Amino acid sequence: MSKQGGQRQGKSAPNGGKKAYKNNFVKGNAEVKGSGSKPKKTAQQKKSVQSDEIRLNKYIANSGVCSRRDADVHIATGLVTVNGKVVVEMGYKVKFDDEVRYDGSRITPEKKAYVLLNKPKGFATTTSEHKGRTVMDLVANATNSRIKPIGRLGRNSTGLLLFTNDAKIVSRFTSSNKGVERLFHLELDKNLRLEDLKKIREGLRIEGKLINVEEVDYVGDKKNEVGIKIKNTGNTILHTIFDYLKYELVRIDCVQIAHLTKKDIPRGNWKILTDQEVQTLMML
Repeated sequence: MSKQGGQRQGKSAPNGGKKAYKNNFVKGNAEVKGSGSKPKKTAQQKKSVQSDEIRLNKYIANSGVCSRRDADVHIATGLVTVNGKVVVEMGYKVKFDDEVRYDGSRITPEKKAYVLLNKPKGFATTTSEHKGRTVMDLVANATNSRIKPIGRLGRNSTGLLLFTNDAKIVSRFTSSNKGVERLFHLELDKNLRLEDLKKIREGLRIEGKLINVEEVDYVGDKKNEVGIKIKNTGNTILHTIFDYLKYELVRIDCVQIAHLTKKDIPRGNWKILTDQEVQTLMML
């Protein structure tokens, strides 16, 4: 069943009542500002401050790589880096938004989450809080894990957008060798000439770079509507192709990502992927 996200809501700080978001939606406590002497922190406040950090071996163990005891061994042998630097210190503490890598692969202690959104118009694909309405507002209630969108859809583009915190899935989409297919339904400002359709199929060389698509064809009998399949994570390539051929893109709608479709996901709604859907993504 699809679910609908709402406006991003943070938990109120114990005394401040401010939004409790900090860097990429990491929850924190708002600072209490007052006059006079600085009040002593309560035990609960101290615990909140300390909870911003976690021992590196626990971070690794929580990610599912190994036990905490084995994590200590891996740390001592130099297999773990934090923000690009090898760490061999026992008891070293990290923050949840630090970049921790084990044997070259990034890990996270959060539960893996996979959210599929049917994006409406008017929302920017960004995690920035200073870009007006964003896709993060739409999936704010989907999970407590810090998910991010894979790839981009323009503010006025619509359709499927996948969010996750799973680095392995992200690498499958961004791999220059493989990539993941996405199917778009495009509407042009005029009919696409057959000779231009053939040019797109054969590959276009634009500014010295060869641009290929996986598939392209008319949608039914409408010559100004095109179905096009690409492996790029963004939709810039679509603008590049049709700008070059002197067509204006009136509508861009992502209707399928790999085996994932918009079935049962109304516009503006999202769903959590099933275990089977995640396993199929893993096998791509």
